[in-house]
Amino acid sequence: MPRMLDVSDEVRAEIGDEEADRLLVGEDAPRSYDCTSCRTPGDPENDRTSTVLFVGEETAVLAFAHATCIPSQVVSVSEEQLQGAVRSITGDSPAPGADGSAPQNVPGGQAVLGITSGLILIGGELHPALVVEPTAPIARPGSDGPGDDFLPLLIEQGFIPVTDTTELPTVLGGWSVLLAGGQLHAVLQPGTEGGGQVAWWQAHQALSVTDGWRAAVQKTQRVLIYAAPVGSIGQQPREDLLRDALDKAAASGKLVAAAMPLAGTPGV
Repeated sequence: MPRMLDVSDEVRAEIGDEEADRLLVGEDAPRSYDCTSCRTPGDPENDRTSTVLFVGEETAVLAFAHATCIPSQVVSVSEEQLQGAVRSITGDSPAPGADGSAPQNVPGGQAVLGITSGLILIGGELHPALVVEPTAPIARPGSDGPGDDFLPLLIEQGFIPVTDTTELPTVLGGWSVLLAGGQLHAVLQPGTEGGGQVAWWQAHQALSVTDGWRAAVQKTQRVLIYAAPVGSIGQQPREDLLRDALDKAAASGKLVAAAMPLAGTPGV
């Protein structure tokens, strides 16, 4: 009997008391699972296990995760994201590009955001990081000028200018990183008027990350997000070169950052 399974109140409200009780007594719970976050095996009889319900416009998928990775929660995603998560969980997801970046159209179609994953050494510890750089200047919504307001817009959202990459960014409340099936699906931001989280960046197809990156996420429980204007970072083939590019961007005042928990968890 899986006595270590956790069904949160919000998950229970979505799936109903009857199904929640069946899970808790072991009728519908798996004997083993691959954690939807770190992608390593779990056993609900021996590991504290969270039920995670991914809810799209038309589909809902119940997944399981180590409670040490993410708590039991409901994660609202687009139907496209959900289908991608299902493919990742079942192992049917196509492989992303080898360069480690995942372009995404930003609102208004002004540019494409590229995201690169890497490990950043801070205080002797490796931290999982995502570096965001658009392919063109980002104009403020409603403006017709040629200026680049990417960093000011992010600072208004709570990102902090970085002058020293040896310091850990502070946690940005309400934002989180959606990792499902051990792959990156989205960076989520608070919705308007108290609504649920919405995608700030969303992968066209799930972005694979290295085993080391997943291991670092499991340890730190948060992801560092660095953002810089177009042309500041570029595609770096190695993590040491990526760090050098971040250092140069910070020195020139062209870098902002924030730390984010895994999807659905509140800022600390």
